[in-house]
Amino acid sequence: MKIVFMGTPDFSVPVLEKLISEHEVLAVYTRAPKVAGRGHELKKSPVHEVAEKHGILVRTPKTLKDEAEQKEFAALNADVAVVAAYGLILPKAVVEAFPLGCLNVHASLLPRWRGAAPIQRAIEAGDKSSGVTIMQIVEELDAGAMYAKGIVPITKDTTGGDLHDALSVLGADLMGEVLENIENITPLVQDENLVTYAKKLEKEEEKLDFNMPAEYLERKIRAFNPFPATYFEYEGERFKVLRARVIDGLGRPGEILEGVTSLEIACGDKALEILEIQRQGKRAMTTDELLRGFKFERKVI
Repeated sequence: MKIVFMGTPDFSVPVLEKLISEHEVLAVYTRAPKVAGRGHELKKSPVHEVAEKHGILVRTPKTLKDEAEQKEFAALNADVAVVAAYGLILPKAVVEAFPLGCLNVHASLLPRWRGAAPIQRAIEAGDKSSGVTIMQIVEELDAGAMYAKGIVPITKDTTGGDLHDALSVLGADLMGEVLENIENITPLVQDENLVTYAKKLEKEEEKLDFNMPAEYLERKIRAFNPFPATYFEYEGERFKVLRARVIDGLGRPGEILEGVTSLEIACGDKALEILEIQRQGKRAMTTDELLRGFKFERKVI
């Protein structure tokens, strides 16, 4: 099968590698290189680097709304476009350019968690499972008919990073299965009554609000680990929180109940014991390691 692939971050790489091993990838569309690092050098996306390694044509348009760009896209004469976390909106002319349309790897069990941050929102909400949906792209966000689903359990220890990696691999396998059997699959229409939206992550969400219940904050800490990570501030310094557990504890929300042999902070309901932490400008470490050379005073933060 002749395929155009559209993707950008690490999540997309296993899907691209699967397609390269089983089909003819005519071109890869990805986001343009960005300035990064202390040297302010242009850094190519993970998908860009993989495509170049395999000698595949790479295109990095800033938009697909231009008619000339759309004609170049259609001129590839592929059978289908496969999309995995590309990052650009696809106009109707692009979606309808190929016989089999555009198939998307979406990191949730649609119609639950349409939108930008399905991985983090599933953990944050306390879902017991997540998964991948292979769906047809349509004009409405994540609303297309579904070709296949795969499920991944969410445990009490699952982080956003864990779920990201599991869904990335699952998405590659599932897309491979769909393309192999696409002529025999009747896609299912989504039930609009079951739709929920995974709103994008905002900067202000990263700061822990200790007025919230400890059980919710513990899920949020896992959901935002490793990116974008949650934090609290103490004496003007930011401390990222990477892992915590819920404990019984009484105090004013945000009050440090113990900061010498462990770090325990009262919440709106119960308390959190911080287990893994990252001091500003330092490496991540267990709280035990941090407390060997740093102490927290008992006060509200």
